[in-house]
Amino acid sequence: MKKYKLKFLATLMIMILMSCGNSQQDSHKNNKIDTTSNQTLTKKPNSIMQKITPCLWVDKDAKAVVDYYLSIFKDGKLKDYHQYKNPPQEKGQDGQDNFETAVMEIHGIEFSILAAGPLFKFNEAVSFVINCKDQAEVDYYWDALTANGGEEGSCGWCKDKYGLSWQVVPVEYFDLINNDDPKIREKAMKNTFKQKKLILSELK
Repeated sequence: MKKYKLKFLATLMIMILMSCGNSQQDSHKNNKIDTTSNQTLTKKPNSIMQKITPCLWVDKDAKAVVDYYLSIFKDGKLKDYHQYKNPPQEKGQDGQDNFETAVMEIHGIEFSILAAGPLFKFNEAVSFVINCKDQAEVDYYWDALTANGGEEGSCGWCKDKYGLSWQVVPVEYFDLINNDDPKIREKAMKNTFKQKKLILSELK
């Protein structure tokens, strides 16, 4: 357990330093970095603009994780990628001798990906809400996230193949459950508990 704590603390420290110093470390290099995935990453000095960035801990292969989410959220992009070696004394019982970090942007929000071994798993305590403009968009994201190892939940909740929880919600849904008419509110809420994917026509 002590080894895991040391490894975890070391990894977090490197993540913090990476976030704070990324642009400065690369300011003397070419303004483009080529990765093995043949994607070109544009580096800009002091480019960290987002005050709070969600960090997703996964087992391995940060690029594959990013590729997966970019295949679903079409307007996204890979912004940064790094590989790091764990110091010998920080290797855990899982034998992990390196870890990777990546930064992706989807719908204008940056997410950090930390691929550092099977130490932690996602659960429903944290989820991301996708505000969908209509039923067609609900159907698209629901089908994409639950495919290839994803999992349907109840009341508009689902998990993707990495176990990350999402709430796929049509924006009109909030008008229904907060409506001034109690009959509309009650019908929408009652039918919510009967559904997995939210179906607007059945909630109205």
